[in-house]
Amino acid sequence: MTNQPSPETDLLRAAYAAFNARDIDAALATMSPSVAWPKAFKGGFVRGPEEVRAYWTEQWSEIDPHVEPVSFHSEGVGRIVVDVHQVVRNLAGAVLGDEHVGHRFTIEGGLIQAMEVCPIP
Repeated sequence: MTNQPSPETDLLRAAYAAFNARDIDAALATMSPSVAWPKAFKGGFVRGPEEVRAYWTEQWSEIDPHVEPVSFHSEGVGRIVVDVHQVVRNLAGAVLGDEHVGHRFTIEGGLIQAMEVCPIP
């Protein structure tokens, strides 16, 4: 486990902060043009920044998720699993879910190439 600053963890912290602030442009700036992103709320995957934008816009019209990275676990060059504290609320503010989930990232060239939901290490 590592919580030491690195270019990869800095990138991921910036992505989570932008997501939580609903700053889609800043979040998408952390991703490659061919990013693969899970539609965890609906199932399946989206590809590319514009599909991620559309998915998040739809998601945020239905639920209010907040994801806070707790710890980072390197799986070798360019692969990091993040233990994330995820709180999902409905639009009225009631908590629908409060749990820890794993997010596995593939990072290449300083950008997020892919994310998948996975078990926490």
